[in-house]
Formats: sequence, structure tokens, C-alpha cells
Amino acid sequence: MGPSGTGKSVLLKNIIGLLRPEAGEIWVDGEETVRMGEKDLYRVRRKFGVLFQDGALFGSMTMYDNTAFPLREHTNKSEKEIREITLTKLEMVGMLDHLKKFPGEVSGGMRKRAGLARALVLDPEMLFFDEPDSGLDPVRVSYLDELARKIQEETGTTFIVITHNIPSVMRVADYIGVLFRSGLVKFASKDEMVSSDDPIIRQFLAGRAKGPIGMDELATDVSDIEKELIAREQRRLDAAGITGNDVMTV
Repeated sequence: MGPSGTGKSVLLKNIIGLLRPEAGEIWVDGEETVRMGEKDLYRVRRKFGVLFQDGALFGSMTMYDNTAFPLREHTNKSEKEIREITLTKLEMVGMLDHLKKFPGEVSGGMRKRAGLARALVLDPEMLFFDEPDSGLDPVRVSYLDELARKIQEETGTTFIVITHNIPSVMRVADYIGVLFRSGLVKFASKDEMVSSDDPIIRQFLAGRAKGPIGMDELATDVSDIEKELIAREQRRLDAAGITGNDVMTV
């Protein structure tokens, strides 16, 4: 988690090898990947699954073919084996009734579920979510959260989620990491993060204007408009009897 522009998606892309960092190291299961050749990096990537914001489905393929694509591209399995695996994963996300539909014929939530099924077909050890709640209403986000928890429990896969949605995090997270200005503020259990006294963590988890996180990620000084908005927020919180230490939980 962290403010917009602080490097969350860039971190994800570095971990999965879509970008190469200018400095530092990335270790995956005891292997340093930054200096790996393409062949070895490709092998390590097989451990990853990725669910992008809108599912990143191929518009010319049906839900079934989109889900089967990694198996056809990266394995030597027979079409019978591919069908069995694909249907199993689509059943896990509740998409069996929409196999022949194209991405443009279904809702955003359905595209995300199909994208999740596709990310699961190679049985990854780690599954990355890049703002999975983007574009979804609160009810669909809640369903997606419960689906993610269910699948994680069934598969044992490690889920790594980038999100701004505090209620969603409180429902699904075991651990939380907060980034600020391209650096890790803290990584700890959810309970420890919720009770943290760090002003950046307190401000972000409470979703408040007052604190070290400003309107502009790159600015170091508080602008006049920020001061005005912070004062307005404080008057509203005072009137509602809400303290500065309250964190939203669902």
C-alpha cells in the first residue's frame, strides 16, 4: 500500500522482471534475479501469476480461450488436459456459465474473475494483484475479496496485492507493507500495522488529509490549499467526535 506515485506498480514490475532496477537486488526463492539471463528469468517467472487491473484479457478470445492461453503457450499438455485444468480454474471463480463470451460482452467484475482464473492455470507459487478493485463497486469488491481468501486457502498460493482500498485490506490481508516516496515505511502483521504510531501509517490507514502525506507526492512543503483542506477536515472530525487515531476497519 501507499500513496499514488510512490512506486507500488513499479515494484511489482521489477519483481516479475518486466523492469530491471538501476541498483539493488531481487531475491526469489534463494535466487537473485536482477543479473539473470532471459532463460533463467523465464524459469523463475513460471512461479508467478499476475492479475492486472482490468484482467488484461485478449479481446478476440473467449473467456475459455483466454484462460487456456498460458497452458497452450507454455506447456506441452494435450487439449484434453488443458480443458480439464481450464474448466477447474474457471469453476473456482464462478465463470463456467460464460465460457463462450468475449471480454467486451461481460462486466468488469467478470473480466477480473476470468483474469484471476488465467493467472491460476499454471499453479503459481505467488500471485500478484495490481489494484484488483479498480473500477468495481463496493459490493463486487467485497465478493472479490472473499473469493481471493477462498482461493488462497484452497491453493496455499502467496497473494501479493497492490491496493488503495482500506476496507478491502482489513478483510483480506495477513500482512501489510506501506511505501512512501519509493521507500518501505514498514512491513508487519495487519494487527501491528493498525496499532502503529508511525504518522505515515496512521494517516494512510485512516485515510486522512492531516499528516506527512501531502496532495503532491513530490512536494516537500505544505501548500496553502492543503492547509485549508486539512483545517476543514479537522473541523468535520471534531464535530463528529472522531479522533486522529481512529482507523477504518470493516
